[in-house]
Amino acid sequence: MVEADAPSRFEALWSVHETATYLGLAAATLYGWRGRGYGPPGYRLGNKVRYRPDEVRAWVAGQTSQAS
Repeated sequence: MVEADAPSRFEALWSVHETATYLGLAAATLYGWRGRGYGPPGYRLGNKVRYRPDEVRAWVAGQTSQAS
Protein backbone atom coordinates (compact mmCIF):
# COMPACT_ATOMS: atom_id res chain seq x y z
CA MET A 1 0.00 0.00 0.00
CA VAL A 2 0.96 3.64 0.29
CA GLU A 3 3.66 4.76 2.70
CA ALA A 4 2.08 6.24 5.82
CA ASP A 5 4.74 8.93 6.36
CA ALA A 6 4.16 10.75 3.06
CA PRO A 7 2.81 14.28 3.58
CA SER A 8 -0.96 14.25 3.01
CA ARG A 9 -0.89 17.17 0.54
CA PHE A 10 1.41 15.17 -1.71
CA GLU A 11 0.11 11.73 -0.85
CA ALA A 12 0.46 9.29 -3.72
CA LEU A 13 -2.74 8.37 -5.52
CA TRP A 14 -4.13 4.88 -4.92
CA SER A 15 -4.75 2.36 -7.66
CA VAL A 16 -8.07 0.54 -7.93
CA HIS A 17 -6.53 -2.46 -6.16
CA GLU A 18 -5.09 -0.36 -3.32
CA THR A 19 -8.42 1.41 -2.88
CA ALA A 20 -10.35 -1.86 -2.95
CA THR A 21 -7.98 -3.33 -0.35
CA TYR A 22 -8.46 -0.30 1.90
CA LEU A 23 -12.24 -0.66 1.58
CA GLY A 24 -12.14 -4.44 2.02
CA LEU A 25 -13.72 -5.04 -1.39
CA ALA A 26 -12.91 -6.85 -4.59
CA ALA A 27 -11.54 -4.59 -7.33
CA ALA A 28 -14.47 -5.71 -9.51
CA THR A 29 -16.89 -4.23 -6.95
CA LEU A 30 -15.11 -0.90 -7.11
CA TYR A 31 -15.21 -0.94 -10.92
CA GLY A 32 -18.93 -1.74 -10.80
CA TRP A 33 -19.60 1.10 -8.37
CA ARG A 34 -17.68 3.48 -10.59
CA GLY A 35 -19.79 2.46 -13.58
CA ARG A 36 -22.97 3.20 -11.60
CA GLY A 37 -21.70 6.53 -10.27
CA TYR A 38 -21.38 5.25 -6.70
CA GLY A 39 -18.37 5.08 -4.42
CA PRO A 40 -15.46 7.41 -3.81
CA PRO A 41 -14.51 9.79 -6.61
CA GLY A 42 -11.95 8.37 -9.00
CA TYR A 43 -9.84 9.99 -11.69
CA ARG A 44 -8.82 8.58 -15.03
CA LEU A 45 -5.16 9.19 -15.81
CA GLY A 46 -4.49 7.77 -19.23
CA ASN A 47 -5.84 4.23 -19.13
CA LYS A 48 -5.64 3.98 -15.32
CA VAL A 49 -8.12 4.95 -12.60
CA ARG A 50 -6.65 6.52 -9.48
CA TYR A 51 -8.11 7.64 -6.16
CA ARG A 52 -7.06 10.35 -3.74
CA PRO A 53 -6.66 8.70 -0.32
CA ASP A 54 -8.14 11.69 1.54
CA GLU A 55 -11.25 11.60 -0.68
CA VAL A 56 -11.64 7.86 -0.14
CA ARG A 57 -11.42 8.36 3.63
CA ALA A 58 -13.93 11.24 3.45
CA TRP A 59 -16.32 9.09 1.41
CA VAL A 60 -16.07 6.31 4.01
CA ALA A 61 -16.72 8.81 6.81
CA GLY A 62 -19.79 10.05 4.94
CA GLN A 63 -21.10 6.49 4.62
CA THR A 64 -20.68 5.94 8.35
CA SER A 65 -22.63 9.07 9.25
CA GLN A 66 -25.44 8.12 6.86
CA ALA A 67 -25.80 4.70 8.47
CA SER A 68 -26.39 6.18 11.93
